[in-house]
Amino acid sequence: MVDRISGVILAGGANRRFNGRIKSNIVVDGKSIIERMIDVLKDIFHEIIIVTNTPEEFKKYSDFKIIGDQFLKVGPLGGIHAACRSSSNEALFVLAGDMPLIDKRFIVMQIDYYSSVKCDILIPQINQYIEPLHAIYNISIVKTIEEYLSKNHDYAVRKFINLVNAKYLHFEDSEETRNAFININSPSDILKVNKILGIL
Repeated sequence: MVDRISGVILAGGANRRFNGRIKSNIVVDGKSIIERMIDVLKDIFHEIIIVTNTPEEFKKYSDFKIIGDQFLKVGPLGGIHAACRSSSNEALFVLAGDMPLIDKRFIVMQIDYYSSVKCDILIPQINQYIEPLHAIYNISIVKTIEEYLSKNHDYAVRKFINLVNAKYLHFEDSEETRNAFININSPSDILKVNKILGIL
């Protein structure tokens, strides 16, 4: 179990491509995505934080810390900021709440590498592809996030990371790695995940 890093799930809000449903609550192979994620994270982190502006959707997870954004309608960066303000630890392992196949091995690899380098953010990279919502953020960047959100209208995490000391952990481009980073962005992605799980 990791003490100095909190596990963070950005559970977000309703999604128009799913008829207003919360993506984290979409069921894949009998379990909601967030339940699948928690099953992995609870074996790694003492503290798990769920960031959502619809807390009523996650009442069954009241054993964990459930918080809302302070900066509204600014995307994932607002959730990262809220988690920085709420964490009991020095860093966050931030995950998008629509990743049904996260893999403990890759999370532990990132934590081990983060412990060996000095950086504000550690982001996994496969070839030219980066995944800033499967990444470790030191909470020391909270003031920088606040300044960025107060002054900018482009709230993309990918732009923000250029302002701090970000390092990258390169992963092999394998089917296993790509599966672990899959996001559910459309109904067709659910079919893809079901195929990976051998349901179809």
